Amino acid sequence: MQQKNTPGWAENDTACCWHPYSAFPSANPVYPVKSADGFSITLADNRVLIDGMSSWWCAIHGYNVPALNQAVSTQLDAMAHIMFGGLTHEPAANLADKLVAITPPGLDSVFFTDSGSVAVEVALKMAIQYWQAREKPHKQQFIALRKAYHGDTFGAMSVCDPITGMHSLFNEVLPENYFIPSPACRFNQPCETQDILELRQTLEKHHQTIAALILEPIVQGAGGMWFYSADFLKQAHALCHEYQVLLIADEIATGFGRSGKLFACDHASISPDIMCVGKALTGGYITLAATLSSTNISQTISSAPPGVFMHGPTFMANPLACRVALASIDLLLASPWQAIIKHIEKQLINGLAPCRELDAVAEVRVLGAIGVVEMLQPVDMTVIQARFVEAGVWIRPFGKLVYLMPPYIISDQALQKLCRAIYLTLSRK
Repeated sequence: MQQKNTPGWAENDTACCWHPYSAFPSANPVYPVKSADGFSITLADNRVLIDGMSSWWCAIHGYNVPALNQAVSTQLDAMAHIMFGGLTHEPAANLADKLVAITPPGLDSVFFTDSGSVAVEVALKMAIQYWQAREKPHKQQFIALRKAYHGDTFGAMSVCDPITGMHSLFNEVLPENYFIPSPACRFNQPCETQDILELRQTLEKHHQTIAALILEPIVQGAGGMWFYSADFLKQAHALCHEYQVLLIADEIATGFGRSGKLFACDHASISPDIMCVGKALTGGYITLAATLSSTNISQTISSAPPGVFMHGPTFMANPLACRVALASIDLLLASPWQAIIKHIEKQLINGLAPCRELDAVAEVRVLGAIGVVEMLQPVDMTVIQARFVEAGVWIRPFGKLVYLMPPYIISDQALQKLCRAIYLTLSRK
């Protein structure tokens, strides 16, 4: 039975809801949604939009998925939530085992969190506490990439690009870290000596105070949708080992098939010391993330005072979220997901190719189920969002980037409509 919306609820949103990256009240239009099913979003006025965003990249199976609905329903009959301090439950234990099995080798300890930003906070704290346990307390800083985005909480903001990123307002109160240029070597290209030189020089000079290098492997997401060489990632991994610096891989956006590999680190065949996952972990149903580490890190932290890792979110390992995450992973792995992503990639390459001929377009690039049209100038969100809705699609650009990260279940016809809508919208004066 479909839930009925309360009369006047959209007005309540206007009066009370402060939306992400928005003024209050919102200066840009906010579209009331009645329901979502498959790869379609139905607005309150009954217009239907094809979803090109996977709800900020997490709804990889689309909406109203029977297997995921059943997982939530089954778990709800047992318990919706239970604290994870001193207690445990089957969905968390089985999900941890599943994550250890499918992530790169050596990531054998799983710490559950409730969002991607918190997963990054946990990773940074793990790195610092690890070096304290190793009696190297001066190793408290991090290296990150220009154009990096790792989240909106304080620790996460401190490893986002302080100049081109979204958090420059807070620079004076954030911990100071080291930043190196975003890799210039493109995906499927070799990494030359000059491409890795600044990382090597920074490590040579500052490794005594650096706890870890944190990066988004292969795909820099919200910081620019840039796809870089797997060879860079491989060499960065080797340099971290050489200079005794941990490597943190932020796979929150790239995990679970989006780049064409199950995890982006797989493109370089490397295992980081710490990995963050989130977004698609539950198929977009319930917020959940996790920070995985090697047993070397977890056991080293546990063997030194205070003998425990100092973090504990109230809702960590929520049973509903863990149960639906298990169902989502099983659904993905049971599908021919590699072939599906390859097919979406081919469709995006063909569908977005005409955009290269537009004068306002700087570049078009595609990797896996990610299609990006980079403009010469930032888009006008007030105008372009309304035009996409008029065209019957949901596409949410930011800055100079008009991009697609569709659900994996998207049909060829719907994907073609998304690509065509981008071309026609960007063609308009």
